[in-house]
This record gives sequence, C-alpha cells and structure tokens, in this order.
Amino acid sequence: MIYTTLFAINLCAVGMVASSPRLVDVIDLFSARRSHSSGAVMGLDVCRVEPWGLSLECSTPEDPAADSEVTWLLPDLGLKLTRHRPRRRHSRRGPSLLTAVHVERDTRSWTTTDLLLGLEVPDQGPARIAQYEEFADAVSGGLIRLSEADYALRTVHRTLEEISLHRDLNQWLAHRGIFDIW
Repeated sequence: MIYTTLFAINLCAVGMVASSPRLVDVIDLFSARRSHSSGAVMGLDVCRVEPWGLSLECSTPEDPAADSEVTWLLPDLGLKLTRHRPRRRHSRRGPSLLTAVHVERDTRSWTTTDLLLGLEVPDQGPARIAQYEEFADAVSGGLIRLSEADYALRTVHRTLEEISLHRDLNQWLAHRGIFDIW
C-alpha cells in the first residue's frame, strides 16, 4: 500500500488527468464471443477452459502485421497473457504482454477488468514494465482505485521478479504449474 500511496501522490503532484475509460471484457463461453466495454463484440476461434485458466484466440483481419491474437487468462495469478501471431511465417513476432487484471467467472462467462499495468516479455532479452503512462493517468483520474493500483503494482513486480529469475516465459509458466507451451 505504501507504493501505491507514494505513486498516487506523485501522480497528483504532476497533474495527470485520466484519458481512457475502464477496459472490461466479458467472454461468453457458450457463444465463444468477447464483448469489449467499447461495445464491440468479437467472435473467438478458440475459447477453452483449461486447468490454469482460459485460452482464447481470435483472428485479427484489420491488423496488417498480425494474423491472430492469442490470450490466456490466468486468474490465480491476476494476469492476462497476450501474444500476436505474425501474418508472415518468417516475421519476427513481437513481445508477449502480461497485464494485471481482475477476473470474475461463473459457468457461462468470464469478466476481466484490465488494470492497465503490465510487462512486455520479448523472446530474448529482459522483461520491462509497460503501459505505465495509461496506468498513471487512470490512477490519478480515479478510474482505478488505490487498492486496485496497489494490487496491479504488486502483481506486476512479483511477476517481473519471477520472470527475471527464470529468464524465459515458458520456464516461468512451468514454475507456476502451467506446462502448456506459450
């Protein structure tokens, strides 16, 4: 809580203003559709409950570089793991993105609230904190409560430390009991 309080004080001191609404997705397991808070509804090519969470995949025809987006929801870790598959077979894929989220689930749907703080994890090289400017804007503007900000900071920093120790996303996932290949 100390980190969040100091963080919020610093944000208020520089006068940042929130610019984006909360990002909430609802995944309907039966219809394999994801509804965004913007109102957009997207069909999913893969929507499968796994022992570790939920596996999703959807085509991205509007993205010139990516053919599809693969997302894993890891509710016990408070994380969403996202990777874009490149359109061209020989293209270098971008980093994976781990984002702090709140996940609520029932038999029909999973609801995620994106806390706008995450990590970019390249295939080679160190992970780095990502989306911190959006996160700072959301905290200072009251879109993310201080308790949620504290949760996001703790989740992201714990994950960064663990990934740094394992030096590889798949090794970190295996350490967490997830043996599916990312």
